[in-house]
Amino acid sequence: MVYKKIFLKPGKEESLKRFHPWVFSGAIARIEGECEEGEIVDIYSSKKEFIACGHFQVGSIAVRVLTFNQEVIDNSFWKRRLEVAYDLRKALGVAENPINNTYRLVHGEGDNLPGLVIDIYGKTAVMQAHSVGMHENRMDIVEALSEVMDGIVENIYYKSETTLPFKAELGQENGFIKGGSSENVAMEYGLKFHVDWLKGQKTGFFVDQRENRHLLEHFAKGRSVLNMFCYTGGFSFYAMRGGAKLVHSVDSSAKAIDLTNLNVELNFPGDPRHKAFAEDAFKYLDQMGDQYDLIILDPPAFAKHKDALRNALRGYTKLNAKAFEKIKPGGILFTFSCSQVVSKENFRNAIFTAAAQSGRSVKILHQLTQPGDHPVNIYHPEGEYLKGLVLYVE
Repeated sequence: MVYKKIFLKPGKEESLKRFHPWVFSGAIARIEGECEEGEIVDIYSSKKEFIACGHFQVGSIAVRVLTFNQEVIDNSFWKRRLEVAYDLRKALGVAENPINNTYRLVHGEGDNLPGLVIDIYGKTAVMQAHSVGMHENRMDIVEALSEVMDGIVENIYYKSETTLPFKAELGQENGFIKGGSSENVAMEYGLKFHVDWLKGQKTGFFVDQRENRHLLEHFAKGRSVLNMFCYTGGFSFYAMRGGAKLVHSVDSSAKAIDLTNLNVELNFPGDPRHKAFAEDAFKYLDQMGDQYDLIILDPPAFAKHKDALRNALRGYTKLNAKAFEKIKPGGILFTFSCSQVVSKENFRNAIFTAAAQSGRSVKILHQLTQPGDHPVNIYHPEGEYLKGLVLYVE
């Protein structure tokens, strides 16, 4: 297979020689022939040395690198990459685990498959393309996935309608590429939950908080818990299993609250400890009393790009200041940011400011991040997006 060639400007191959998986449009000197978005291309230095091979795309990131070897991107390539990804999940103990059938199998650049996300929910894989290249290769990936996960995955749901570049005008609709199942109950560390892969956010559940939910369980005994931005209630049912005396789940979406109630009922039918409220977070925090001694703040991304960073940090400060003001003495606060453009330092400074404004004495118990099935490629530090702190408030 002969791929079209992209030649870089002198000196612009340095980041690729350090295995960074992106080629920016400003680094390109010339392209041999016309490239269509999603096409596989070979990248050469200004001295015509082969460097990498990847998907061409329109925008500031012009190529997402698939491999630094000169090779054909075929079934054996996809199969090899998926086998490596699956082996990692087995090593982590999240795959082939009798009490857990929920995990991320492919995490973009973290698994050397930029632009691709695959989450496993029991016998169903939910696949998401974030680049036109991965969309164009979807059937090859489905074939390789079916071979690697034979006997484990029976259904593959393709959910890329909102993640593909809208300017590409692919007219993509979500749907099953393989199989088809209305069975949407999965298991995470022995707890069951409904996954709304049809209409839910992301792939239907926030898999990236699994280990942090598991940690929260150990702090919950005898506490009054507030799970803010609860979405489908993940932290809530872990808190209940941990022995919380009451758990209140809050989300502005009535649909999310319905799903939270369903999930709590699935694990703790008729349990009076849980109540859920469809309400704005800031309004709820303003009006609530000081009855909680364990609060979870896991808001959606406050900043999707660098221009929104300043406002996002103000938002995190304001939100956490409210929690510091209201939490009982001896309370525990789990607080998170999933905004990629917010660095660990940015986030910590916002929480520091909130703590200082409240005048409370605050100690850091844990510094949290995304779990191992959302790996960060050491050559692509931008892949680290989830930041969290567990704080003790005197």
